[in-house]
Amino acid sequence: MKHKILALISAITLAASANVAFAGDVAAGKAKSAACAACHGAKGISAVPMYPNLAGQKETYTIKQMKAFKDKVRIDPTMNAMMAPLSDADMANLAAYYASLK
Repeated sequence: MKHKILALISAITLAASANVAFAGDVAAGKAKSAACAACHGAKGISAVPMYPNLAGQKETYTIKQMKAFKDKVRIDPTMNAMMAPLSDADMANLAAYYASLK
């Protein structure tokens, strides 16, 4: 019984910390997004078919993709270079900004 209670507490703590990890600042993300606008559009809607729209993407998905580029799990020379200097907070902020757009 004690192990079940500890497992439940651990699961709740993990779930709560996951939400905090992705709580980005929309205003900070907007300020940081200028470099993204050249390919992904000023409001996250790309005018170029080969570049994805970022507006309305879920935060967790956007962060996952940015980290994959930063860690070179996904290879694209431009995106790998763009993600290299970003911190986890920068990525969370950008993801929050793009998620806030329609």
